[in-house]
Amino acid sequence: MTLPIAIIGAGPVGLAAAAHLAERGASFIVLEAGDRAGASVSRWGHVQMFTPWRYCVDAAANRLLSAAGWQMPSADTFPTGAELVAHYLMPLADLPAIAPHIRYRRRVVAVARRGHDRQRGRDRQRVPFQLTIVDDNGQESLLLVRAVIDASGTYLSPNPLGAAGVPAPGERDAADTIFYGIPDVLGRDRVRYANRRVLVAGSGHSAFNTLLDLVRLGETAPDTQVTWVVRRDATTLERIFGGGAADALAERGRMGQQVRVLVDSGRVSLVTGWHTDQVQRTADGLIVRDGERTLPPVDEIVVCTGFRPDLAPVRELRLALDPIVEAPVALAPLIDPNLHSCGTVPPHGVTELQHPEPDFFVVGMKSYGRAPTFLLLTGYEQVRSVTAALCGDWEAAQQLELTLPETGVCSGPDADGSVCCSPVPDTFSATIKLQPTSRSCC
Repeated sequence: MTLPIAIIGAGPVGLAAAAHLAERGASFIVLEAGDRAGASVSRWGHVQMFTPWRYCVDAAANRLLSAAGWQMPSADTFPTGAELVAHYLMPLADLPAIAPHIRYRRRVVAVARRGHDRQRGRDRQRVPFQLTIVDDNGQESLLLVRAVIDASGTYLSPNPLGAAGVPAPGERDAADTIFYGIPDVLGRDRVRYANRRVLVAGSGHSAFNTLLDLVRLGETAPDTQVTWVVRRDATTLERIFGGGAADALAERGRMGQQVRVLVDSGRVSLVTGWHTDQVQRTADGLIVRDGERTLPPVDEIVVCTGFRPDLAPVRELRLALDPIVEAPVALAPLIDPNLHSCGTVPPHGVTELQHPEPDFFVVGMKSYGRAPTFLLLTGYEQVRSVTAALCGDWEAAQQLELTLPETGVCSGPDADGSVCCSPVPDTFSATIKLQPTSRSCC
């Protein structure tokens, strides 16, 4: 009997993998910890995406849905997370070609080779993968599969407030006043933040969303105070606010410029060069410190410092991960945020995602490790390539195409001195389609 391919996660990238495998007639099973498709996306369902619908739908998923009479929402409109789930992920998961293969409320807590820990190499490739699964009742079971596509994402593994990569002293004690991610400031969490002193940490688009919502909340709750801390120093402010009109994703560029106006007007108090190393509860509120520097007391903290992959379930697999980014070693230099933040990520697929453990692939946001530059289009191209390889179609797997919208801003030059938006070298064996640009990014 041929064992199935396991897909961990029924989010956008996991379901895209299912769509590609369904088109190829392959046997697969999707394991989702939540009670429905897109469970993690639903956690930030109130947030409007800066990518329009045309960048949110996978090609194979579109073909299957269209054949069933589905119509994509207006291509140039911007869905919220909840709309992405309701109008795309749930209809996709309900298709007859996919629905019978999804198991909800099934959390994968360990992935290994049957009868082999990571040290045992004899006949390793010849034995199946063994997935340890826990259901809602806490019951454990084993599932044997021939390959694993881990599309579980990173949203449930946020980075801490502590600048050293671990919770700052006092951070755990203050957990009831700290939110990791993007709170629903204007909806579910309104009472929590209205007329409160709020500290927002982080310099990405999650922080931008939170800052904009807090200022809107302040229009009806005028005692709301917003302090924003970032690690970057004042000399890099232009890069913090993004590419503006040069950003091919107009909403993303506009968001940064809106936050700039809030800072310039004093509605948001910006503190640069900040590295949190202590959080302390006092009678006046939470005190956050950076060495000898201390911020005024606040009532609530929102941590928008990104996410990291949960690697605990795959400890017994042989992985090759970059020691800095925690992405596959071949992918890491293409996405390293210390080098660039542009949308001109070279096409990549099965070759860059391979590990010493054959037939195990991490895809989607989790494949980027700690790098925050992921776009759904990248994940869709990853699973198109990986599923083709797992089905034996190596020609399709290695013929890569990827078109990413540019950000209009870069972090700095590459290690060899070239700017990060320079043309991709010919050494990449792929078909590359890049958005045209007339600007200089650095």
